[in-house]
Amino acid sequence: MKTTLRLVLTTALFTGALSATAPAAAAPTVIEPLRYVALGDSYAAAPLVPPADPTGPACLRSLAGYPRVAAEALGAKLTDVSCSAATVDHLSTSQYPGTSPQYDALTPGTDIVSVTLGGNDAGLFGEALKCVNILPEPHGTSCALENTAGGTDKIRARIDAWAPAFGTVLDEIARRAPRAEVFVVGYGNYFRPGGCYPVQPFWDQDADYLQGVINHLSAVLERAAEEHGATFVDTYTPGTGHDTCAAPADRYVEGLVPTRAAMPLHPNAPGSRAIGQALATAVRATSAR
Repeated sequence: MKTTLRLVLTTALFTGALSATAPAAAAPTVIEPLRYVALGDSYAAAPLVPPADPTGPACLRSLAGYPRVAAEALGAKLTDVSCSAATVDHLSTSQYPGTSPQYDALTPGTDIVSVTLGGNDAGLFGEALKCVNILPEPHGTSCALENTAGGTDKIRARIDAWAPAFGTVLDEIARRAPRAEVFVVGYGNYFRPGGCYPVQPFWDQDADYLQGVINHLSAVLERAAEEHGATFVDTYTPGTGHDTCAAPADRYVEGLVPTRAAMPLHPNAPGSRAIGQALATAVRATSAR
């Protein structure tokens, strides 16, 4: 636990407790807000969820993504540079003309960093689209069988090969923001066991396969966080019962055909709120250690 984060959060609580008993003439204590930088891909950017962030039109970044929710809960000053379709490369290079590398937002004064990455490096969105089957079995092809033919899971192998790159990311964040607590936000609950064909057009085994590789990516992120001194934030558990198979009003992640304003197979506004709340809870828990 970085001393600065603990001190700021603890001081805020202590000052609030004293305010009820302090003399009226006492000078107020000025507390600088936590400086929070959000890095990552569309899971953080929440594309098409209103309202849109006017500073990031190319990134389809929302003002209702989980970084904004967490920042408001913590009273933090947010710099959100998350960007849809981002990969590890876009932390150090410009993703679009006029868009700075995400690492550039980090400074030695940064207190909190959150990051969600890996989905685009592994090509998970494209792989999910390959799993769509409009017609029931046997009229189609199972992506689970295709990707595991020969006894090797091609997507999991791709994720495992990418894992060291994410460890390097965490080391670079620590180098650029040495005082910051880093929170690795995992990917969530997209499909319940067995899926819900035809509500979502993924055969049962393919829904299970897709959720399995998403869980594998989150496990890789969690392991990297543990090895590099960061904190992993689980977003699968808060999403239980709120996957794409849930009733439209209960979904945290939209299905292939969205029923709320959000990109297909991405968090909607309630989902982003739940993720942001989970992140804020993790920050507070870390400060209490």
